[in-house]
Amino acid sequence: MRASLFLAAMFALAVAVPAAATQDDSLLTAALTQAPGKSLEALRVSYAPGEASKPHSHDRDAYVYVLSGRVRSQVEGQPLRVYAAGENWFEPAGARHLVSANASDGEPATILVIFVGTPHAQPGSRTQSR
Repeated sequence: MRASLFLAAMFALAVAVPAAATQDDSLLTAALTQAPGKSLEALRVSYAPGEASKPHSHDRDAYVYVLSGRVRSQVEGQPLRVYAAGENWFEPAGARHLVSANASDGEPATILVIFVGTPHAQPGSRTQSR
């Protein structure tokens, strides 16, 4: 009985959270002179109120800094946490990002993501569910 109630609650939450409709703006891509074949890429990612990304992973290391608003985030193996403007975290390459969402239903949120690794043809390349 508890399991079915839990599953029903999880389904209700999944339906209530909007699908990924985030806006990614590429700010900078630069080759790393001290790491041949590697690059740094900076993106600004904006979340509308209540908006969320689907679970995903990246094949590059990522540093994430909250520019404005509050962002709910959880990387596999880590606790769910809400980060406010000025806070930051690190995601190692290959880590599964389970939750990435605006923590507010009324205010937008924006993060700065800096990827370091092998460059991609398209900025902000994501590897979807594995």
